[in-house]
Amino acid sequence: MHSLRALLASLLLIVGFGLVAPAPAAAAPYCGITWGSLAKASTPYTGAPVVNVRAGRHACFDRLVIDVRGKSAGYNVRYTSPVTGASGIATPLRGGADIQVTVNAPAHDSRYNATYRPAVRSEAVNVAGFPTFRQVAYVSSYEGTTTFGLGVRARLPFRVFSLNGPGTSSRIVIDVAHRW
Repeated sequence: MHSLRALLASLLLIVGFGLVAPAPAAAAPYCGITWGSLAKASTPYTGAPVVNVRAGRHACFDRLVIDVRGKSAGYNVRYTSPVTGASGIATPLRGGADIQVTVNAPAHDSRYNATYRPAVRSEAVNVAGFPTFRQVAYVSSYEGTTTFGLGVRARLPFRVFSLNGPGTSSRIVIDVAHRW
């Protein structure tokens, strides 16, 4: 019994002086982000056209917003290499990974007049200085879908969602984390 007490006392002294390392704590996700990097999709199609694309920087992620003049459109967003449009021709992008963004909406009106036409297709949005985004390219619009290429620094977690408004318009939002 005496030796058991001595052993316990010794263990308490060792733990008390920090000679035994505590079990490592699980690392918290970066900014609480738990999105992952697998493909994300939503199926609704709309005849409402894409009218604008813009980007913004946030504390934990970079954001791409695709504006639609009408009800919310579906999407298919995934990492791929290379990004291709309806023609099947590859669109080269800067960065360590490529995200193909396909919106289930055309980039033209019912008379086939373009509703979205960037000055330079390969630089649809200026993302210079962004932590994660390296390039946004307008790839194509064909048979009711519009495709964009998003070059990013590396394969990082992302999320996609749609928002209604303002008014009768809607938006497709793609957030890509700055890191895992």
